[in-house]
Amino acid sequence: MKRILPILLIFSLAWLSLSCREEYEPELDASETGVLIVEGYLDSEGLESELRLSRTVPLSSNSKVLPEKGAQISLIGPGGVQYSFQEIGEGRYSFARNLDENLEYTLEIFLSNGEKYISDPMKPIVTPPILDAGYVRDEEGIEVFVNTQGNQDADDFLWTFEETWIFRPRIRSTYIYRPEIDDVTPRTDEERIDLCYKSVGNSGVLLETSSRFEDQVVFRQTITQIPEGDERMMERYSILISQKAIGPQDVEFWETLKRNSDDLGSIFSPLPSIIRGNIHMEADPDRPVIGQVSLGVVRQQRVYIDREDILPWVSTDDQFDDCFVSADTVFANPSSISNYKNVYTTGAVLPVVPILQGFAIIGYNSAPRRCVDCTLYADRQRPDFWED
Repeated sequence: MKRILPILLIFSLAWLSLSCREEYEPELDASETGVLIVEGYLDSEGLESELRLSRTVPLSSNSKVLPEKGAQISLIGPGGVQYSFQEIGEGRYSFARNLDENLEYTLEIFLSNGEKYISDPMKPIVTPPILDAGYVRDEEGIEVFVNTQGNQDADDFLWTFEETWIFRPRIRSTYIYRPEIDDVTPRTDEERIDLCYKSVGNSGVLLETSSRFEDQVVFRQTITQIPEGDERMMERYSILISQKAIGPQDVEFWETLKRNSDDLGSIFSPLPSIIRGNIHMEADPDRPVIGQVSLGVVRQQRVYIDREDILPWVSTDDQFDDCFVSADTVFANPSSISNYKNVYTTGAVLPVVPILQGFAIIGYNSAPRRCVDCTLYADRQRPDFWED
């Protein structure tokens, strides 16, 4: 399962918002930087989950993420039984275990520097299923929503999501220059740069309490909104919605985090450094730690939307407004205006439109790579889950 929320980004943005006032230059002492951040909602029914460890960085740092590598992490059950995590890179640790949801567990984190962190005892919460997930089209765009129903054991909900969509470049080309033969040929399927898949996770905090509604039915909870003309709907779009029931302590943490993210730009906002969760340093419980690890059943549902289903929809992206196919022809013959080697060797310009003389191709009109190559912005590899 993907990381549940980029807490570090919200933390950094909240600090950064305070620095936007030219005369305000916060003086951070060492205790306010390098703070451990722990993120994760661990599924108790075997769905692969991810725990992320990282550190806060100074405002002057160019890095947005400082992953904590080389940690040894275990979930400890009754009688000392241990469920180990597997490090999968860049501060990410994988967990996939089917747990007894009637028992309590404690998370133990041993860092490579010898520090040990532990969690408060956690009992898994059985999240109710998603009753329905879908979307509505209106004059402002698209609203993606879920319906669910809470109960006496699961009243508060946290939603996260990951969006994936087909990304097409502004200008499409099926041709490639091959320097070994100094010629332009059609691309193979493995070399295609006109079809990619782009994925992003959510960056906000979506919370709701079911007891605020009749029969604890949460109806049409907004998950995300896609404004009219957004590039995500240029062809086909998919969103994986994850629904997680959380306890009262989790709610307090996420509400504090939500206030920090919603109040960006205000110097009176509560500082992110006061966000305390259920993780503590064993040798020094007062040491600041940011993060709330939760344990429970994750319910998921995927929604697909096709552009044809929401027409009219004209996708726009201002960064490509200056993309045009050159009117100048790059000829194959070295004695002509130009030739393939001189123009295409660097890869900054790509052949796009063939120029014919009779049935023979004598050259190409070209376009900048940034306008043609979708791999500069997304992944060419089709996701395993993708359905046409």
